[in-house]
This record gives sequence, structure tokens and C-alpha cells, in this order.
Amino acid sequence: MASEIQPHPQARKPCLLNKIDAFQEVVSSAVIIPKEDGVISVSEDRTVRVWLKRDSGQYWPSVYQVLPSQCSCMSFNPETRRLSLGMDTGSICEFILSEDYNKMSPARTYQAHQSRVTVVLFVLEMEWLLSTGQDKNFTWHCSESGQQLGTYHTAAWVTGLQFDVETRHAFVGDQSGQVTILKLEQDSCSLVTTFKGHTGNVTALCWDPIQRVLFSGSSDHSIIMWDIGGRKGTAIELQGHNDKVQGLCYASHTRQLISCSCDGGIVIWNMDVTRQETPEWLDSDSCQKCEQPFFWNFKQMWDSKKIGLRQHHCRKCGQAVCGKCSSKRSTIPLMGFEFEVRVCDSCHESITDEDRAPTATFHDSKHNVVYMHYEATTGNLLSSGTDKVIKIWDMNPVVS
Repeated sequence: MASEIQPHPQARKPCLLNKIDAFQEVVSSAVIIPKEDGVISVSEDRTVRVWLKRDSGQYWPSVYQVLPSQCSCMSFNPETRRLSLGMDTGSICEFILSEDYNKMSPARTYQAHQSRVTVVLFVLEMEWLLSTGQDKNFTWHCSESGQQLGTYHTAAWVTGLQFDVETRHAFVGDQSGQVTILKLEQDSCSLVTTFKGHTGNVTALCWDPIQRVLFSGSSDHSIIMWDIGGRKGTAIELQGHNDKVQGLCYASHTRQLISCSCDGGIVIWNMDVTRQETPEWLDSDSCQKCEQPFFWNFKQMWDSKKIGLRQHHCRKCGQAVCGKCSSKRSTIPLMGFEFEVRVCDSCHESITDEDRAPTATFHDSKHNVVYMHYEATTGNLLSSGTDKVIKIWDMNPVVS
């Protein structure tokens, strides 16, 4: 049901420790149980399973329970052993796991949404259960009484949710690519602000309460770091994936961001460097280097008797340039461009080898990732894929 892999710790890459492959359907969500060598998984076959590592080194299920409907998301709190499952029906089913993780007892059911629950998040400090659904509602309940405390209607259905205990701010990412910040009170909420930098829908959010930065991943393949604590509106782009970003985790002790994408790519970003914002793209009717007209500038084309050119933009300075004046490509890691991008000729000459030094490392999980979870206490990463397999990785060789 599960196989143990012998790691090679001398390699500076994630070490595959175990695989769990006893699933009939894709695992939609899973978490590592800290201090227990265990995993909790929910899959599209309506099952929730608790896996414990045996003396053989393999994971075997200690709990196997079939749910009345498919589970779409989950939240697990190890301190209380409270497992909150968001369902396709819109309800949230809550269970308490026994101390030995061999039994799962029903605790409460919340009628939270009118349609599928997209994200569920239990906040122990507030005794709140936060959730979002395809009904475009963000709700929060009292986990002690089960009473709904408040609701907020979003413009699009929500795909990412994070919460800051200190300020009571909820960060809500949705399908339109927008991130909304809400200030929650016991029975009301107020809109703080919204910001948008993605061209695709938000697929993952990660909040670091220490540095007070929010990371958002998107179907547009990009990640944006929003500096909330700096109060200057700084937004740093990270371009290192070739497919939809599926998960984000932040290792605050080393200031490294872990991201994964649909194509199986795992990227470790060094965030302990001074990064630069990407420039805004400038508007112009002609190339800002050679002054040749662009193809919509009919007047200049007629006056100069020249054929209009296609417009491009230099990723370093943001100027509007023609293809001839931007024939070079370069990485610009401190601006988040780990892949080669278009730059104008003058910027290309100014970029040094030191400027091109990578600030991220790239790894292949060898399966198309659906979900990811990082357990900071052990340094282990869990990835579940479309191949119906859970993989557990030792990230200590690269996250250190």
C-alpha cells in the first residue's frame, strides 16, 4: 500500500522518503500529522483516511471512513486533533481524532454554503471556522457553539484563504485574480482593500505573519509577493513555473518559499535577498529606442513612409520597443525572472553575470501536482498528484 524509499542525503535536492499509492481516485487534499509520522488524506472516492507509519517503514491506514458525499477541502488542527472537511454539498463536517489516531468521531456539521465548499480554515486562537464556497460567500462560524457569526459576498468564487490572528485580517483570493482583505469582528466584517496583479485566477495563498507578506499563486503561472507590513504597496513578481501554480508554503525560519505547479515542478525561492519590483509597461506609438512607428501609428507611418512594427516591452526598464531593438534575452532573478525574458539591447548590456545569479532552485516531483502541504517541524513536504499517489519528501537538503 505504501513503499519506503532510501534517500540520498548528499544530493542538494528533495529526497523522496515514501509513496502512498493505494487510492482508486485522485487525492484532493492531504496533510502531514506532525510528531506522529502520519498522513490524513481525502480523495474523490468520498473516503477520508488516516495513515500511520509502521515499523516496516510503510504507511498503513488506521482510519478508513466513507463520507456521504465527496470532500472538496480540509483543515486539520493538530493541537485539538480537529478535522474539518468541506463537502461538495456545501456543508462542513467536523471530526475529532483520537490520541492514537485510530478512531475518528463526528463532532458537528455546519450548514455553511449553498454549493461546494472551496476552502475551509480552522483558527484555534479565535475559535472560528472560516470557509468559502462556490456560492461566492465567505463565512465564519463559532467552533464552540456552531453558530454562524457573519458572511461576506465576494464578486467571484474564492479559491484561496488565509488569516492573520494578530490583526484579524482575512485574505481572500478569487477566480477573477483579485485578492481581498477583510477585517473580521465577532459578528461583522469590513472591507480593508483589494488588489489585483494576476491575469488568471488565484489558485493559492500563503501568509507569513512574521515578515507580514502575502504570497499569491495563479493559473497565469506567476507568484506575487505582496508586502503588507511595509505599507508601501510593494508587489514582487516571481516567474519560475510553466504551468498553473497549485500550492505555496513558506519556511519562515530560512525565508524560503516553496511553490509547486500542475506540471510537477517544485521551486524553492530564496526570499532572503533584496528583490526589485517589475516596471510598469510604458505606452508609446513608436519604439522608444529607434523611434520607428508601431503598426497602429498611421500618421507617422505615412509621414515617414515606413511600415509599422509590432510593439514589445523590455522586462527590465518597461519601455515600449520594436523587435529589432529587443532581440536579446536574459534572466533577471532579482526581478523574479528565473527564465530568460525579452530585454532591450541597452538593458542587456547593463545586466552583469552577478545579476543573472539564480535565486531559486528547480526540482521535478515526477507527477502532476494537485495539492501540496509542508510540515515545518520536520521539514517534510507532501505532494499529491493526478497519478493518485501521495509522495513525501525530505526538504531539509534544500530548505536550510
